[in-house]
Amino acid sequence: MEESLQHFASDVGIVCALEAGGKITPQEAYKQIKARWKELKKAKKALYPKDKDLEDDKSGD
Repeated sequence: MEESLQHFASDVGIVCALEAGGKITPQEAYKQIKARWKELKKAKKALYPKDKDLEDDKSGD
């Protein structure tokens, strides 16, 4: 899970830099970060399938 979290953080940093540099729109940055967030949630669910916090967390979907 730690590796997944580090990968997510790295990807978010890259996306933010691309948006700040004008290479992608804010909307595209949001879309990419949201997709990576879903990947992180999927990785967490695979590791901790009975984690109720994940099931109850509907914000961000």
